Amino acid sequence: MLTLVFCLRRRPELSREEFQRYWRENHGPLMTRNMKAFGARKYQQWHTKTGPEAERINQSRGGPEDYDGVAVVWWDDLAHFVSATGSDDGRAAGREMYKDELNFIDLENSPIFMTETAYEADGAA
Repeated sequence: MLTLVFCLRRRPELSREEFQRYWRENHGPLMTRNMKAFGARKYQQWHTKTGPEAERINQSRGGPEDYDGVAVVWWDDLAHFVSATGSDDGRAAGREMYKDELNFIDLENSPIFMTETAYEADGAA
C-alpha cells in the first residue's frame, strides 16, 4: 500500500478550531468528490487533540511544535498513483485541491511525504 502523508499546520490567521472545521466541512467533501479522479483507495483526516494530556505527550519528547492535523491518502501502489494523478482528470483534481488548500493550510510549514507499508500489526489476538 502506498500513502501520501500531509502534516498540516494552519494559516496564522486561523484558530485550530477554525482550521479543523474548514478542513472537515469544506476540504474533506471536496476530496471525497475527487477520490475517483485521483484513483485513491482511502482518505482520512486525523485532527490534533488539545488539552493537558495532549500537551504532556507533545512535550514529553522535546519535539517541534505540533501539527494541527495529518491527512493520509492511500493507493494500491506507486503505479496506480502515477497513472491516476497523471491523467487529465487527476491533474484537474490536484489543481482544485491545491487551490482550496491555500484557504486554510500554511503550505510552507506543512510537510508532505510518500510512504509504503513495511510492517503492520493489529490488536487482534
